[in-house]
Amino acid sequence: MAENKKAYKISIVAAIIILIGLFVLLNSFYTVAENEYACLVRFAKIENITDKAGLHFKVPFVDEIMVFPKTVLLYDVPESEVLTADKKNMTVDSYIMWEISDPQLFYQTLGTIREAEVRLDAISYNALKNLMGTLEQNKIINQDDASERNDIYEGITSEVSEIAKTYGINVIDLKIKRLDLPVDNEQAVYNRMISERNQMAEKYTADGELEASKIRNEVDKTVNITISDAEANAERIIAEGEAEYMRLLAEAYNTDDKRDFYEFTLAIDALKASLTGEDKTVIIDANSKLGKLLVNPQQ
Repeated sequence: MAENKKAYKISIVAAIIILIGLFVLLNSFYTVAENEYACLVRFAKIENITDKAGLHFKVPFVDEIMVFPKTVLLYDVPESEVLTADKKNMTVDSYIMWEISDPQLFYQTLGTIREAEVRLDAISYNALKNLMGTLEQNKIINQDDASERNDIYEGITSEVSEIAKTYGINVIDLKIKRLDLPVDNEQAVYNRMISERNQMAEKYTADGELEASKIRNEVDKTVNITISDAEANAERIIAEGEAEYMRLLAEAYNTDDKRDFYEFTLAIDALKASLTGEDKTVIIDANSKLGKLLVNPQQ
């Protein structure tokens, strides 16, 4: 009976030892995924960092494993108000794409993703505040080429990235999603923008009307000159034609015989014109050439 009790106690102790051994063995290994860093911390000091996926050994109950993501992270920065160069408030909504570039430095300076986001929030706010403080509100709210805003983004990203490096963080990109006006002066700014656009429209309209008036005046001037030149040219051609006609007529009747024949044909034409129609009576002087022609045609 005593021997059975002794064997039972031994089996219990062996089972306990096996369980303790299994527990120690299970706590002697840890796994690392492909998209993360694993930091082996011993007495608050990093002993090893690995990003090699698989199973790794650690000292049980002594070593602690801190895991950080190796992927690109997106942090949506809370909206904040900044002051422009002309002392006007604007609300900025932005986001940051970042990654851990130095896990050891990241652990030593920040320690957690939450603390990193808090620090990025402060850095980005200071960068945005400094930049917006150099620009006037009407320069920010405009319809300029988007490339100019890209230059602004690059400048902010560069400034934030330079500071984030001291925390083991690489800032890939920082973008402003929206620049809004505070509610209290939003309508005033909209009214100012509408007034400026109306003034521009009126200026363009006035310039267009002035240019149209110049074009109309120039066209009217050209038309008047063209008509005047055409009329003068027509008068010259008519005068030249009449002069040529008189010259030809003078050449045709430059002797007495030719003149008499011309007068004879004129008389015949006049007689023919007078005798058209029915019941015509013509009174002619018998001594006129036409009367002589009718009384004595053979003469």
